[in-house]
Amino acid sequence: MAGASLLTLIDDIATLLDDIAVMSKVAAKKTAGVLGDDLALNAQQVSGVKADRELPVVWAVAKGSFVNKLILVPLALLISAFAPFLVTPLLILGGLFLCFEGCEKVLGPWLHGKHAEDKDSHLDIHDKHYEQQKIKGAIRTDFILSAEIIVISLGTVANESFTSQLSVLSVIAVLMTIGVYGLVALIVKIDDAGLLLLEQPHAWQQKIGRGLLSFAPYLMKLLAIVGTLAMFLVGGGILVHGSSFLHHAIEQLVETINLTLNADLSFFLPTLFNAIIGFVAGAVIVAATLLLSKFKNN
Repeated sequence: MAGASLLTLIDDIATLLDDIAVMSKVAAKKTAGVLGDDLALNAQQVSGVKADRELPVVWAVAKGSFVNKLILVPLALLISAFAPFLVTPLLILGGLFLCFEGCEKVLGPWLHGKHAEDKDSHLDIHDKHYEQQKIKGAIRTDFILSAEIIVISLGTVANESFTSQLSVLSVIAVLMTIGVYGLVALIVKIDDAGLLLLEQPHAWQQKIGRGLLSFAPYLMKLLAIVGTLAMFLVGGGILVHGSSFLHHAIEQLVETINLTLNADLSFFLPTLFNAIIGFVAGAVIVAATLLLSKFKNN
C-alpha cells in the first residue's frame, strides 16, 4: 500500500509539473512582446555608465528586478483573490507613468532647454550619483513592465488552482529576469568584446573586433530609440486594453481604414494607434506637471 501510494504521489507530482510547464510556455508566449520592450528599455537605461561599471550596474538592476517580482507575484495573487477589480486601474496608472517618462525623454530638450543640459552636464559618468540615478530609473521602469508581465501571465492561469498560479508566475518571473538581464549584460559588453578581439593575432578576429566596435554605438542608439518608443507602445497598449471605449474605437477605426484602402493593415495599425495614444497621454501629463510646477512657484 505504501509503495502504491508513493507511486501515485510521484505520478501526481509529474502531472502537476507537466501542466505547469505547459502553462508557463503559454504565458511566456503571451508576454513575449513585453519582454522585447523590457529588454530594449533596460539596455537603454543602463547604457552610458563607466565601462568597468556596466556589469555591476546590470547586476544591481537585476537584483532590483528580482525584488520587484518578489513584491509583484504575491501582490498579484492577493489582488486576484480578494480585489480583482484593482488590477486594471493599477495597470493603467503604470501605463500612464510609462507614457509620461517617454514624453519626458522626447520633449525634455525643448521643455527644459539649457537648464536641463546644465543639470545633465554635472552628472559625469564617473559620478556615483549618476550611476545610482541610472539604477533607480531602470528598476522603476522594470517594476511597471514586470507588473504587466505578471498580470498577463496571471490571466493565462486565472481559472487554475492557487498552486498552479503561484508556480507559473514564479517560473515566468525567474526566467524573464534571467533572460532579460543576461541579454542586457551581453549587449552592453559588445564593445569590450570588440577590443578583446582586436588584440588577437588572427586577421579575421581583428576584423570581427572592428566590426563589433563599429556596430556597438549604432546598436545603443537604436536601443535608445526603441526603448523610448516601447514606453509609448506598452503604455498606450495598457491604456487601450484598459478602456473599452478606446479599444472599440480603435477596432472600428482600423476596420474603416481597411475597407477604405481595400487592404488588411490590422497587423500594423493597432500598434501605431497604441503609440499615438501613449504619446498623447504622456504629453497631457507632462503639460499638467509643468502647469502644476508653475502654479507652485507662483
